Amino acid sequence: METEKLSASEDPAEGPAETPAGARALGPAASVARLLDGLAEERRPRRRGLHWAVAASVAGALVLGGLLVLVPRSGERAAPPAPGPAGRALAAAGTGVPASLPDLAALIGEREAHLRAHPGDDQSWAVLGSAYVERGARTGDFMSYPKAEHALRTSLKARPEGNVDALAGLAALANARHDYRAARTWGERAARLAPKRWTTYPALVEAYRGLGDAKGVTRSLETLQKLRSGAAVRALAGTVYRDRGWRENAAAALADAAALAEGPAERAAGLHRVGELSWERGEPAQALRYFDAALAAEPGHHPSLAGKGRALAALGRTSQALGAYRSALAKWPEPRYALELGELYESLKLMPAARAQYDLLRARVRDAGRGGVNDERVLGLFEADHGDPEAAVRRLRAEFARHGSPENADALGWALHRAGDPEAGLELAERAMKKGPRSAAFAFHRGEIERELGRYGAARRHLTEALRVNPYFSPLGSAAAHRALEALGDPPEGGPAQVHAPPGAPIPKLPTPSRAPSRR
Repeated sequence: METEKLSASEDPAEGPAETPAGARALGPAASVARLLDGLAEERRPRRRGLHWAVAASVAGALVLGGLLVLVPRSGERAAPPAPGPAGRALAAAGTGVPASLPDLAALIGEREAHLRAHPGDDQSWAVLGSAYVERGARTGDFMSYPKAEHALRTSLKARPEGNVDALAGLAALANARHDYRAARTWGERAARLAPKRWTTYPALVEAYRGLGDAKGVTRSLETLQKLRSGAAVRALAGTVYRDRGWRENAAAALADAAALAEGPAERAAGLHRVGELSWERGEPAQALRYFDAALAAEPGHHPSLAGKGRALAALGRTSQALGAYRSALAKWPEPRYALELGELYESLKLMPAARAQYDLLRARVRDAGRGGVNDERVLGLFEADHGDPEAAVRRLRAEFARHGSPENADALGWALHRAGDPEAGLELAERAMKKGPRSAAFAFHRGEIERELGRYGAARRHLTEALRVNPYFSPLGSAAAHRALEALGDPPEGGPAQVHAPPGAPIPKLPTPSRAPSRR
């Protein structure tokens, strides 16, 4: 069984020891099932009244706390905004609920106007910078990030000592750019200055996750759970449990977070996370139900559109899958979506369409790079499978040196294998599986590397595991796993020869067990 209360000294590979205190008696899916029923009932009389809603952030932890703007402190030089869109955005941020994009835009406009008249207001610069970060993360407008950095550094320059708001904003910005070392530095500084401020800790959890620092994740999550409860914290805890392979605990925590969500954006993000977990478990029909519910709450929720594309492709509804992916890409310039869509086209033998998506991936990585975003892992995986494996190794070796997460270990190990160094690749593939989540892709990569090295028993085991975890994990990878298992065939009868003694060899004598002492 698993425990929600994590210990900083606990070995994450060993798993938890007891049932989480917050687990629901009804089971991990019951609260979400009720929510889905409520959504269906709620939509019947008002279906025509649904309005376009804004997309939530791809990275759950960023939405939940790291990118949030802060309610101004008492005694702030700038007067708090009058009730209205800007005030609603600040109020939502203070409770950990995503603000709507119209309200966020109003807050940005209000702060920009205020700062033209009061350029020395460090607090308003911090609020503006954090709002830019959230806008960039929620809309894919990567050029919001240089504006955010300028605003946050201006705040820090105006008040270099004790400026927790600017430090927390810089941590969120670094996470959004996938610069987890910088995020850790800024986040730790903010936490030392204000250890009781809960909104700093989701950003720290995200930074430690990106660095592959399990102990840092544990410490930050434990602190957060002492300071705060509710949907945001449950969602972040569920994400950590998923990373550690504690699937039942992850399902319970994420289901609770979705049921406790307050508003369309938070509800969509929560349902999406439950759908992703169902997808990773090889349950595309169940995943599709959650993604559809997320899109009912937030029609423009691009992560759920991409998730819907994966699920529909797994269910054989290819035309609908292509449409869902194209809609996701139209709303969010995410290179991973372009890679997945390109591989779906390739699996259908539509190579011109696949190449168009691969070209789009490269272009979007370049565009994001102008805003300071690091997409080296996605680009490296693409190059390993569809481009230049040697270039992939160079990229991913540097990325792994910066951010030693299990995901980067897996990507570098696969690139090394594709570039002709399977021995080095296997070491990293083993590390990824030991320290990371239960991933079909990780198991597939390890199995293929072992097959290349002639370790056929281990290869057969890990390729089978990949298809058992999720038979649909990739349109190209799943088919390759089936072909590899077919080529390996069944194991030879009688087991490995080395477990049998050669003919005529003496039978070793076993020691005589000692008699237990009498208790008389």
